[in-house]
Amino acid sequence: MARKGKAIKREILPDPKYNSVLLSKFINCVMKHGEKSVAEKIVYGALDIVSDRSKTVGIDVFTEALHNVRPLVKVVSRRVGGSNYQIPIEVTEKAGIAIAFRWIISASRNRSEKSMKECLAAEILSAYKKEGTSVKKREDTHKMAEANKAFAHLRW
Repeated sequence: MARKGKAIKREILPDPKYNSVLLSKFINCVMKHGEKSVAEKIVYGALDIVSDRSKTVGIDVFTEALHNVRPLVKVVSRRVGGSNYQIPIEVTEKAGIAIAFRWIISASRNRSEKSMKECLAAEILSAYKKEGTSVKKREDTHKMAEANKAFAHLRW
């Protein structure tokens, strides 16, 4: 815990092509080893592929896919009286978007298309259609939270 007060939240600038802060954060999540230009090429290339395949604007498909993947609840493990319980907790919008970013990126990295652009584009399109690995992960999380709803009184 910080002793001198709250940490100052840095403002993230919107990306140059679509002027979207959300897309800029996603590019930062895709980035590995500080190579932002490589991450930008991957994301912009994937959005171009998405717009070609879906015949709509790529950024709109991306935001809708993100909305389809974002979890509303998650389960947190708590130890109460010598037993571990999976306690369902509501997720804030900011945390849900961060989780959705991670799920989309990890699912696209596990795909077997030719390049990362194609993998990311395929995962965004499948999330837009409410299918695919990242949406399945969201549904599994929601099912687990629903199954453990009886332990919701143990949260603090």
